[in-house]
Amino acid sequence: MTLIITPSQLKGSVTPPPSKSQAHRFLMAAALAGEESVVHHLADSEDIRATIGCLTELGAEFARRGESVSVRGLGANAMSPLRRMAHPMLDCGESGSTLRFLIPVALALRGGGRFTGRGRLMERPQKPYFDLFEEKGIFYQQKDGVLTVQGILSPGKYSLPGNVSSQFITGLLYALPLLDGDSSICPTTPIESWDYILMTMETLSAAGVAVEKPGEGRPYFYIHGNQTYCPGEFTVEPDWSQAGFWYAALSLGNPVEVKGLNPRSTQGDKVVAEHFVRLSQPGDAEIDVSDCPDLVPPLAAMAALRAGETTRLVNAGRLRIKESDRLASVTRVLNALGAEVEEGADHLLIHGRETLPGGVTVDSFNDHRIAMMAAIAATRCERPVTLTGAGAVNKSYPSFWEEYVRLGGHIREVTA
Repeated sequence: MTLIITPSQLKGSVTPPPSKSQAHRFLMAAALAGEESVVHHLADSEDIRATIGCLTELGAEFARRGESVSVRGLGANAMSPLRRMAHPMLDCGESGSTLRFLIPVALALRGGGRFTGRGRLMERPQKPYFDLFEEKGIFYQQKDGVLTVQGILSPGKYSLPGNVSSQFITGLLYALPLLDGDSSICPTTPIESWDYILMTMETLSAAGVAVEKPGEGRPYFYIHGNQTYCPGEFTVEPDWSQAGFWYAALSLGNPVEVKGLNPRSTQGDKVVAEHFVRLSQPGDAEIDVSDCPDLVPPLAAMAALRAGETTRLVNAGRLRIKESDRLASVTRVLNALGAEVEEGADHLLIHGRETLPGGVTVDSFNDHRIAMMAAIAATRCERPVTLTGAGAVNKSYPSFWEEYVRLGGHIREVTA
């Protein structure tokens, strides 16, 4: 989808969509439980559909009623007969969370599986798992866009780096309680995105699964085996990650009120509120984004319009393995609009300007966050902006363009 965005001021109140990160976790817990659970306030995004599709393939049943989904869980436990079934084919779409969460779960439930996806998903690194599989004697093969894993996930010690992605630790936290003995997860480097792990542990606790986090001289997670997931009722919070784009709109002079957010949420991206305040003040700024990499596109948009100020977004190397190479795509899109962004190996250096010329065509790079960044930046352009690949927002925020127009945005779709 190609849109022509005519610069206009956005004004009004907006509630961000349900948290994708929290929804993945609630759906996983509900699917692993026995009997019926309900997940409320669930968005119908592509990533969430991918997780529901994979969990259905594993044996759970889902019925959607508006924004709620009832889940008939598969009653997973250490004696599960599902291990005797054929290995499932799990299509993860473009969802990194779906893929990394379910790799160890498929091993625990079914002794393995075959994973596929679209876009850059199957190019994204899985080395922390592969290193563990070699140590544990689990077969894996990545060929022609399909990852095959097969073997017995046994209780014990699992050592892996904490500074690559918290998704690997989350996947193990879901799977290891289902084994027939106790296990530990030992981070070999400092953990980044710690808040995402806290979100996982909060969900596990709500489902009756106990995990002891590191602390008091114990540098590892301790997970008792032979646990079962309890059914429950879960309500997904509005998404702080997506709220970042509306905070960016506010920073760029659009009087937008962001509503419905939980200030006590375990979502790590709630830090966007603090970064918004910092970037609204005069003076050069440096922001460490190692714990909030998804906020880089909206933060970069804010920084691009801080007239006369310089902003550094540092420790951002993980952005190179997202839906696009986000350090490169953020730089190319904002510079095309007329910003002044310098791309480093793991950082962005942004020199703020008063306005952006616009009047160009930019691409979303099939990346939902790049499409939304371009739309917000366009509100401060002098001339219309043509955005190709605008439909990428369906990955996480299907109603984004509808909300954009409701707030006063001017868009026109280009038809062939």
